[in-house]
Amino acid sequence: MNIHDKEKKYIETLNKKIAKLKKERNAVIIVHNYQRDEIQDIADISGDSLALSKAAVRTDADVIVFCGVYFMAETAAILNPNKTVLLPVFEAGCPLADMVNTEKLLEKRKEYPDVAVVCYVNSSATVKAQSDICCTSSNAVKVVKALSNKRVIFIPDKNLGRYVQSQVPDKEIILWEGFCPTHIRLQEQDVLKTKQDHPEAEFIAHPECQPQVLNLADHICSTGGMFTYVKNSSANEFIIGTENGMLYKLRKENPDKKFYLPTQHLVCPSMKLTTLGWVAHALEANEHIISVQPEIAQKALKSIKRMLEVSEENPVAAIAGY
Repeated sequence: MNIHDKEKKYIETLNKKIAKLKKERNAVIIVHNYQRDEIQDIADISGDSLALSKAAVRTDADVIVFCGVYFMAETAAILNPNKTVLLPVFEAGCPLADMVNTEKLLEKRKEYPDVAVVCYVNSSATVKAQSDICCTSSNAVKVVKALSNKRVIFIPDKNLGRYVQSQVPDKEIILWEGFCPTHIRLQEQDVLKTKQDHPEAEFIAHPECQPQVLNLADHICSTGGMFTYVKNSSANEFIIGTENGMLYKLRKENPDKKFYLPTQHLVCPSMKLTTLGWVAHALEANEHIISVQPEIAQKALKSIKRMLEVSEENPVAAIAGY
């Protein structure tokens, strides 16, 4: 048996174990689009942050295994106070989320007392609790447009905030100095070189990319939006400006189309920490349980509910608890 066959057998064994444990515990596995290929294969639900937020509300499972990073599991715990939310790797954090804290946010609020705080979902529960409304990359523009305020503080991603400003010129966006360490690695010259190598390819960029990169894009959208755009596009080749985990599902859903990464540096280390072994361990050992203090959860829930109310659907009535 060669190494490839051994690895395949190992994966099959773990998949069977996970399926058995999932059934025994009435669990659902929720997976972000940036996760490893084999993790995406075991997903009951996969998607971008907005899709996963909605999925967390609707699930009737007793246990939610969240294959993503810490702030995502926190959001699921806030939306499901009576369910067990497990994060397979406790250390799977988000550097962008760590770029804002409540102390600095409260100081900024004092500078602009009458300004609404729009909080990107890539943030901690304590920060969400001090914000007026949350957003994701797929609905940030819609959220800001829905506010009556003419000025908003947008935290913590300055690149997403700049993109929102370009789409909502009648409002003033006060930017926070945060950024995604993965998306910021994508440089203008990387895109230009890839466009030169593949002149027929359309360039799709995530709004967390830098402005000079977004200026080169044929389309700008969240990861969930990328799947829809590619499916409906008449183009056959695409340059994907986001984390490399996206390519697996894109290729799987569109086998006749070609996809290119403009740089090999588009890898989020935190998203790659989750493995099949850790998922199996999470279900077996009931680790790691993610919970949020009730007083923080109550406040954060208001910001999340407001975001969901702005969405095309209104799942707020389905939110139990607080």
